[in-house]
Amino acid sequence: MNTKVDLGSMSDLRTPWCLRVVVTLRIAEHINTGLDQLDELAVKTQSDPIALQSVLRQLVAKGIFEEPEPGRFALNDTARELLEPGRRFDLDLNGIGGRMSHAWSTLLTYVTTGKPAYETIFGKPFWEDLAANPNIAASFDELMGFAGHGKPNADFDLSNGWDNIRTVVDVGGGTGAMLAELLLLRPHLTGTLVDFPATVARSEAVFDAAGLRDRVKTVGQSFFEPLPEGADLYLLRKVINDWPDQEATTILRRCAEACPARGSVVVIGGVSHDPKTRGIPIEQILVGGRPRSVGEFETIASEAGLKVVAAEDQAPGFVVECHHERERSDG
Repeated sequence: MNTKVDLGSMSDLRTPWCLRVVVTLRIAEHINTGLDQLDELAVKTQSDPIALQSVLRQLVAKGIFEEPEPGRFALNDTARELLEPGRRFDLDLNGIGGRMSHAWSTLLTYVTTGKPAYETIFGKPFWEDLAANPNIAASFDELMGFAGHGKPNADFDLSNGWDNIRTVVDVGGGTGAMLAELLLLRPHLTGTLVDFPATVARSEAVFDAAGLRDRVKTVGQSFFEPLPEGADLYLLRKVINDWPDQEATTILRRCAEACPARGSVVVIGGVSHDPKTRGIPIEQILVGGRPRSVGEFETIASEAGLKVVAAEDQAPGFVVECHHERERSDG
């Protein structure tokens, strides 16, 4: 029997936007330091007290914050979660969270055209917008790194094991969170991080903290350009799902071109046996990316000169391993 869904609560935009406003204004942090009176909060955040009160009372009614007495607000367990940096990234309207939140208003255009309409709001396509706004790009990098998504799990198996793997190129690896964990887990590896120049510059702190500077090189470039050649493993974690088929195929082809005949290309994230179980991910709205079934991925991999040799759920997520198509004739 189907359970009836409350359409009113599902369609109500008040609470999600009120939550984003209080996160952007750092209301939880101010209350945590002792500024709990409405007038104090309004002055501190340069807000209209009547409007701010309405926003806070909307959240109190939904179980976020408390109002022990009129005009005084307090944190409850739910509101305390807003003190965690990782909770704030997709809610802060002044950072990448604002870009993602406003991008949802372009959903109708995306559905009717099949193309992202991000630039109709922000003037440029998503990646160009990040390049033009370093603060937003930094916020995006933090969201993708330790601060936002936490410590990634780098413990995955390869079809032929790790004994013959000595060098890894993390393609589009952000500020190096995954590469750092992989090198810590497997001390015989050395790595190369490839991402935009400003992004790899921010990786220094990550590798310094992990004591890995002597085992890592960084290359600041687009992954649509030729990649560093000759590594044993090329890793694409949460990259392919950010792109439509044509661009995704080009990225895989760049990996295939750089990878030696007996090397591997590994994709983590964005592929599954049954992507129908997922809802619509934000990357579709932002950049026209998409989740793919194994069969759909095999098609673009083949066009890039790769064949899928393994595809399974592992600790870091769904892991797809590819070898060169020409390996078939090499025996």
